[in-house]
Amino acid sequence: MAPYNDNKSRHTGKDPCSYQKRTYRKIVDPSGLTETRITVRETDLLIMAATGIGPPARHLVIQYRAQLENYLHNHPVFLSSLRPLAHDPLAPALVKSMMEAGKQAGVGPMAAVAGTLAEYVGQELLAAGNKEIIIENGGDIFLARQQTCQVAVFAGESPLSYKIGLKIAKKRMPLGICTSSGTVGHSLSFGRADSVTVLSPSTPLADAAATRLGNELKDENDINHCLEVAQTINGISGVVAIKNEKLGVWGEIELVEL
Repeated sequence: MAPYNDNKSRHTGKDPCSYQKRTYRKIVDPSGLTETRITVRETDLLIMAATGIGPPARHLVIQYRAQLENYLHNHPVFLSSLRPLAHDPLAPALVKSMMEAGKQAGVGPMAAVAGTLAEYVGQELLAAGNKEIIIENGGDIFLARQQTCQVAVFAGESPLSYKIGLKIAKKRMPLGICTSSGTVGHSLSFGRADSVTVLSPSTPLADAAATRLGNELKDENDINHCLEVAQTINGISGVVAIKNEKLGVWGEIELVEL
């Protein structure tokens, strides 16, 4: 079996070069935190914490990747399904979280892989005594800070890219902030959104919902439809959808000009 890709699903055939430069990694201000990059096969995490946490973070990535890879080996449909799968009571917790996120958003479980891995590693690091953790995985973010912060919105070639940001209050964290794009990167999307960014207390759900809503947005006229669909997904708290020069917002979103 081919190794899975954390960045939501499978390669679409697009040139991934600009994606691999990961220019979007400047979307979160890491002031006061130390950056650590963890790469394990296809997984590439940028972790920001008060101190360097390389060895324990790497161990967690290996541990959770092994759980998922073992499950994929015995359940290959989990990797390929574009639709929600039935609950498996014997699956590891990580896999169950992906299944539940996919069910809530109406997509396959692998749509939640990047956000799920970010949250599981992040929560473990918080439980180990780290008071502040930011984990970025393929543009999807697990955010846990002790202060209000801003997150820039990266929307590819849209003129709005990096021009607006999201103000996130301390009381809302930990929070998942995940983005899907049909014009940037090599993640599978059936839409043409420059970006659909979803906020949720559940990073797996934010990731799966971003994929679902990105599929719904094919041109500027679909923005309202995209936001209407967002309101049917229980558990997400806000959405920002961008196509070209147009932007749509729903939910608990506080935009700031950058």
